[in-house]
Amino acid sequence: MNAQNLLAVATRRRFLGGATAALTASLCSALPLPAAAADAPGANTLGPRPGYAPQVGTFVSQLTWMREENGVLNATKGLTQADLDVLFDAKANSIGALMLHLAATETYYGMNTFGGMKWGSWSDDIKKQWDAAMDLGDAGRKNIKGQDRDYYVGILHDVREKTLAEFRKRDDKWLLDEIKDPDWGPCNNLAKWFHVCEHEAHHTGQIALLRKRLPGAKPDNG
Repeated sequence: MNAQNLLAVATRRRFLGGATAALTASLCSALPLPAAAADAPGANTLGPRPGYAPQVGTFVSQLTWMREENGVLNATKGLTQADLDVLFDAKANSIGALMLHLAATETYYGMNTFGGMKWGSWSDDIKKQWDAAMDLGDAGRKNIKGQDRDYYVGILHDVREKTLAEFRKRDDKWLLDEIKDPDWGPCNNLAKWFHVCEHEAHHTGQIALLRKRLPGAKPDNG
């Protein structure tokens, strides 16, 4: 092929390449953006979240959904200090104590997974702050009372903000890779944090049951 023919081929290629690029750009600009790219996920859409690794963010969406859509915040809405302190018998736990128990559990699992601390190895000051709520029982019945709902919700919020800040620092490998834990055996951090999530579901159901039996509670019409 002579030089003139080579020049003609090159010219056609440049023309076709430019035309293809222009057509692609035109089509892309005409297509609507996917909803996920245009809007933030809705409250009932579970999946990745901005600022988190994909799998970490998906779990965070589940943890958040459990708390904000179907969790302890809704189950305790409108309760008074007296409601939160009710003990139905000598072995029962109050609703307020159960709320603080959720914060204690999340705190300890955070120290274990984010801080790499062996369970129970935290300082005496930490134990003094959280053990009564974590263990409940007589210490919880004696010490956890006299606070309104905002007090407990504020603690739950503060603990959750620390949890979310730590999750933002972690990648999916940290969440999913198998580790050997002296208490759990082979496991991963997702299993531990899924336990925190289902633990909240468990106690939210317990709180809902206690609420229905509070003095003056309205009959369940459901």
